[in-house]
Amino acid sequence: MSPAQHTLLAAGEAGEHRTLIIILFSVFVAATLVITVWAGRQTKDAADFYAGGRQFTGFQNGLAVSGDYMSAASFLGIAGAIALFGYDGFLYSIGFLVAWLVALLLVAEPLRNSGRYTMGDVLAYRMRQRPVRTAAGTSTIVVSIFYLLAQMAGAGVLVSLLLGITSDSGKIGIVALVGVLMIVYVTIGGMKGTTWVQMVKAVLLIAGALLLTFLVLLKFDFNVSDLLGSAADNSGKGAAFLEPGLKYGATGTTKLDFISLGIALVLGTAGLPHILIRFYTVPTAKAARKSVLWAIGLIGAFYLMTLALGFGAAALIAPDEITSSNKAGNTAAPLLALHLGGVDSNWGAILLATISAVAFATILAVVAGLTLASSSSFAHDIYANVIKRGQASEKQEMAAARYATVGIGAVSILLGALARDLNVAGLVALAFAVAASANLPTILYSLFWKRFTTSGALWSIYGGLVTAVGLVLFSPVVSGKPTSMFPDVDFHWFPLENPGIISIPVGFLLGIIGTLVSKEEPDKGKYAELEVRSLTGTGAH
Repeated sequence: MSPAQHTLLAAGEAGEHRTLIIILFSVFVAATLVITVWAGRQTKDAADFYAGGRQFTGFQNGLAVSGDYMSAASFLGIAGAIALFGYDGFLYSIGFLVAWLVALLLVAEPLRNSGRYTMGDVLAYRMRQRPVRTAAGTSTIVVSIFYLLAQMAGAGVLVSLLLGITSDSGKIGIVALVGVLMIVYVTIGGMKGTTWVQMVKAVLLIAGALLLTFLVLLKFDFNVSDLLGSAADNSGKGAAFLEPGLKYGATGTTKLDFISLGIALVLGTAGLPHILIRFYTVPTAKAARKSVLWAIGLIGAFYLMTLALGFGAAALIAPDEITSSNKAGNTAAPLLALHLGGVDSNWGAILLATISAVAFATILAVVAGLTLASSSSFAHDIYANVIKRGQASEKQEMAAARYATVGIGAVSILLGALARDLNVAGLVALAFAVAASANLPTILYSLFWKRFTTSGALWSIYGGLVTAVGLVLFSPVVSGKPTSMFPDVDFHWFPLENPGIISIPVGFLLGIIGTLVSKEEPDKGKYAELEVRSLTGTGAH
């Protein structure tokens, strides 16, 4: 039987148990909608909508942060990358985990102490409000949409595999369904609803990964050496599968791409808007610290398990079967569940349905967090403080956030439909690169550089943003390769798939140049206030 036929058989098995799959999906969606409506009834003011009333404990927020961070890229993309590229695929796991240390050491606590609801609050504290808030809002929305693309692509792949949908119009319909659900979650539940959904989803995802890891190790009598050996043999690449260089070592360009990816992953987390706003949901700086420590423990354990998922898929499933189901390998984890339960058995179908429902839950929770971050930034930074010049009522501001949610949802559905065949881990890495290029330099300079000015902030945000997005548009991600967004045309001239190696230094450098060439005098009194506030929490909301 050919790999393609085998995959069709897998989809057919899913087809025989389609009722079970649909029931599991429906149960999760219904449960999360109940949580959202319940939380929505408790959302009375802007602090509730944007920051969940700052009522969550360090452990609860740590669980929600890990739920926000362990996205479809973590579960589907990394497992697929390891299954197809071995050692080089695991570099995503290492990068995502190390990035947390940067977030913890540099931004978690100072940011929690310095702002109210958004990144723009921190930047505007000691600079001219309107231009800086406009830039921060624009950057937040662009980064969030890049990240949303990955989740939408993951949803399309996952549900089409389960429901046997092969037509492009069917896959686009699934992307639209996810978009509509995320709009409902955010407009009704706000931060409270989103946080509870993320906490439930984090528990489900860790439990699902733990179950698959246990079953993979059981299959190989808990002998990791046997697992890796079988993965290397079954991959058709032999020993090279377990060594660096399969994806990022063939040429000088791919080695550069690896360095670029590494820089983007490690520095990107500290600039991701949907992660940054999570620090505002706790009552104190100490709780913010605690939540990051809990998140590191949970995320670290999860990324260790991605090793078993990826190498397990490589050992038990033929590479052609994975790629015939999805070119980028995004279905490796669900197919692994099917094989572990037995392709021709009820257990296989039940395990496939359960793991896929968990992955779908992951996507819904993360898209809700992303949409909330971008709609909050639009409403609080651009609408309330730029358009209305601080004169908007809380009711008007929350209405603007809800309208923005609908707009951002519509854009995400449109772009997600185009990105449905790209590897979700690669798409997330692009969001990390944009965040590290535009947001991180400005946050660090604002918190730690006394001389930094409004001009420097604008140069840094817009310069980093334009450089990162411009290089992506003219990279192989968009055109020129069979796996590109537009595979039939070729207008790429930038050779790397991740722009981080160029755009991140450009963002930092432009912040310095913009500050030095401006005649603006920084407000040293405001900086002193911000410094005390960021380090001690005095005066924090």
